[in-house]
This record gives sequence, structure tokens and C-alpha cells, in this order.
Amino acid sequence: MQQTDKRTLIDKINKLKKEKNAIILAHCYQNVEVDEVADFVGDSLGLSQLAAKTDAKIIVFLGVTFMAETAKILSPDKKVLIPSLNAGCDMADMVNLEQLREFKAKYPNVPAVCYVNSTAEVKSEVDICCTSSNAINVVKSLNAKKVLFLPDENLGNWVAKNLPEVEIVTYNGCCPIHKSITTQEIKDLKQKYPNAKVLIHPECTAEVLALGDFIGSTTQIMKYIKDNNYNSYIIVTEKGVVDRLQRDYPQKEFILVSPKAYCPNMKRNCLEDVLRALENEEHEIFVDREIAKKALLPIERMVSTEKN
Repeated sequence: MQQTDKRTLIDKINKLKKEKNAIILAHCYQNVEVDEVADFVGDSLGLSQLAAKTDAKIIVFLGVTFMAETAKILSPDKKVLIPSLNAGCDMADMVNLEQLREFKAKYPNVPAVCYVNSTAEVKSEVDICCTSSNAINVVKSLNAKKVLFLPDENLGNWVAKNLPEVEIVTYNGCCPIHKSITTQEIKDLKQKYPNAKVLIHPECTAEVLALGDFIGSTTQIMKYIKDNNYNSYIIVTEKGVVDRLQRDYPQKEFILVSPKAYCPNMKRNCLEDVLRALENEEHEIFVDREIAKKALLPIERMVSTEKN
């Protein structure tokens, strides 16, 4: 894209935002160029929470479908748009309502914790939601000896390692991008960059996590870098995080763990798509009112654990 074209697109988007009282949210796995029009950049749930506190009438969510659904759940009276309807999430698609009910039926009376990377329908039939940053505390808050955890078995296994007193029964789901990362890739990079700190997202396998200097969500990884003075980092999560870190800390070295750490679904939204979504108010996300009400409860329970 020519620089003049890009500037024109940005100006048109910003003008439309004001005219339509719209807000743009960008997940940090998105193409880094969209940050230039985004009002907030961050993790999925945090973005939806921020949007709910604004008086915007329209939310344009640059992310994947389940994120836009969550924004609609938290802001039922706002119009929520997603520039690309093809932006799905492989992990969220690994469990539907029927599969959830079958999973729960095997373990009656056992509380179910659902990662926010899931559909509105799935959220509507669990006890509490969690994020990658608060999963350990959420499970702990249940004071239960056994807990069901879905859909990400790797995040569930990470929680189990940190809470050995709780039996975590994980659903067989995962993020294929994080699961594809291997221990050998990290070992090779550690040999090449011996002074680099290894920062890993907990959606990776247990074997990979064992090689990390720090395990955390994308926001926690970014905060770790902000709070520490190391010069070199091996980043074990999606490429969008590295793109933003290289932009924000040009004096530091950031090494992406693997070219496989690239989510095509998260890269579907570009500035042209954002402009088209705003101009036409297209690709609106709808969530059934009853499902939205039910799905809101486990999200609110999660939020309340953070306040305690």
C-alpha cells in the first residue's frame, strides 16, 4: 500500500469514527498497521470491557468472531461490527454446545471453567469464564476439588501445574498455532541468543512452557518487557506481539520463536476492510438475547473474583 493511500484511508476512517460515534478495538495479534486507527489495542476481554465503558454507538472489533460476540454480550445496545466474517478461531470452533453438554454430562456436579476464547453459546452454559492471565485465580476461587476446563487443554494443564491440589479435567482443544511450537525451536534459539529471556504464552504445551523464563498472556508479556531492562527476548506467541514490541522498543531485540507463530485468521482485517465496515455498517454481530444474558453471568463471576 502506498503511503499516501494509507494516510487517506486513516483520515477517512477517523472522520467516519467521529461522524458515527464509533470506536475501534484491535487485538494485539492483528496486522500492526491497524493500530493507527484503533482506540484501544490489547487482549480480547479487556478490549470488550473498555468498549462497554464508552458512549460509542458502534464497536468495530478487529479480531476474530468470538471476540466480537463478547463485545456484544457486554454492550448489548451497541452495534458491533467485524470487518471480516471469515475471521474465525480454530480453538473456539473445537467445542460447540452439544459437545460441551456431553463433556459436562460425564462429570455431573463438577464446575466448568471456560476460557474466553469460546463462542457465546458455550459461555452461556459454564459456571465461570477465565482469561489466560487470570485462569489460575479463577479456578482457585471455586474452592473445588475437581474442575472441568475448556476448550484449551494446554492452558488447563498450566493451571493444574500451579494448583496441584485441584484435579483439572481438560477438554481436548487447543490453539493450533501455539501447539505447533516445539521445544527444539526454543532450544535452538536459546543457543543462538544465550542472553535472551524466553517469554511464553500458556496456550503452548507443557514441554515448551518448561523452557520459559516467564509465562503469561500477551498483555503480561508486554508488561514484563516494560518493567524489565533486559535487551533481548525470544517471544513465544503470535507474530503480532513481536511486531508491536519491535515498534515500541526499537532499542531492544525481539526474536519470534517460529515462522509458524502466525495466525491467518487474525490477519484478515486491513485498513480497507475497516473503512468498508464503517461506511456500510456491515458484518454486524448478533447474539441471541437469552444466550447473551446467560453468557454474561460467568463473565461477571470472573470479574468479581478479580475484585476480591
